[in-house]
Amino acid sequence: MKQIFSKKAPAAIGPYCHAIVHDNMVFCSGQIPLDPETMEIVGGNIEDQTSRVMKNIETVLSEVGTSLSKIVKTTIFLDTMDDFTGMNKVYEECLKGHKPARSAFEAGRLPKDALVEIECIAVIE
Repeated sequence: MKQIFSKKAPAAIGPYCHAIVHDNMVFCSGQIPLDPETMEIVGGNIEDQTSRVMKNIETVLSEVGTSLSKIVKTTIFLDTMDDFTGMNKVYEECLKGHKPARSAFEAGRLPKDALVEIECIAVIE
C-alpha cells in the first residue's frame, strides 16, 4: 500500500492523503472544489464547483499514472439533491462517455460549505 500526496492538487484539509494505491487500484479521497493554489472554494454554482472537483480528481489520478477513463466507481455527495441535474451534466461531460458505477447522496453539509464532493476508485493499467 502506498499513500499519495500530490503537490498539484489542493492540500488535504485533514489527516488523510489524496489517495491510496494498492496493487493496480487507486482509492481517491473525496475532493471538494478547492483551487489548489489559493485553497479557496471556487465557483458559486454546482456546475462550476463540479468542474473544479473533476479537475482535482484528474490531477490526483494523473499523479499515479491513470485517468478519469479508468474510474470504476464514484461516490458523489451533494449539499442538496436540487443540484443533481447540474452536477450530472458537468460530470457526464468530464467523463466523455465513460460511465463508472456510481452512488449519489444528499449530505446536507460538506467541508467548507462546498456544494459537491466526489470520491472515486480507479484502475492503474
